[in-house]
Amino acid sequence: MAGINEDLWEFPMEHNFKVMGAAHHPLTDIVIEVVKRHAPGFDQTRVSVKSSRTGKYNSVTAVVWIEDKSQLENIYRDLSERDEVSWTL
Repeated sequence: MAGINEDLWEFPMEHNFKVMGAAHHPLTDIVIEVVKRHAPGFDQTRVSVKSSRTGKYNSVTAVVWIEDKSQLENIYRDLSERDEVSWTL
């Protein structure tokens, strides 16, 4: 995640990762897998899913305790590298 202005962030912190993709992909599983790789103590109950009005897309939000900038960047990088992920916010 290039361009993080460290002056705007205070670590450690809770951060919401929002990932969007086609509903036929196992997006929740992908998000949990990636986040747990970088935040082993991640609480999977902090994941929520919303479907688009048409049901074609899902939005998965994961609330994660982030210790530092590199952890944040690594999670965003790994999520964005997945073919099943259309967008990350």
